[in-house]
Amino acid sequence: MTTITIKINERTKAGKAFIAMSESFFKDVEGIEIIETDSKKIKKTESIYSPEFIAKIKKAEANIKKGKTTRLNPDDIWGSIL
Repeated sequence: MTTITIKINERTKAGKAFIAMSESFFKDVEGIEIIETDSKKIKKTESIYSPEFIAKIKKAEANIKKGKTTRLNPDDIWGSIL
């Protein structure tokens, strides 16, 4: 089974047309089900980022707040590192 999520603004002309077309096209079709949801109630629980990456970014943010950063001069990168 495949789930396809489409976000439609039902207040627009194109949104109204798409909803009307999909309802008439998929009505009484076996194997296809249209489920309406309120987008405000949908919670995003999965992140596209790995937990290791998120931990690394949070650690970098904490270091920036503590002042433990090195600023590089783009005109003299080697000079700002050494």
